[in-house]
Amino acid sequence: MKTTEINTTIIDAYVGLLDNLSTNNKLELISKLTASIKTDLTKKESSFKKAFGAFESSKSAEGIIEEIRQSRKMFK
Repeated sequence: MKTTEINTTIIDAYVGLLDNLSTNNKLELISKLTASIKTDLTKKESSFKKAFGAFESSKSAEGIIEEIRQSRKMFK
């Protein structure tokens, strides 16, 4: 069974359970799902932005360059 078929089966099972809920309960569920999605999107955007930014160091540029040069290893 393919992943899309499994997901469809799971969704169909949830819809079957939700059919018995009142209209107010369904609206409350929609509200909570929407809030959950917004939270997930905010977390993803935040973690993406954290991956970028300025390099921070107390060392001078010359010091960093020298450290990089000294860490190089020559292969024969």
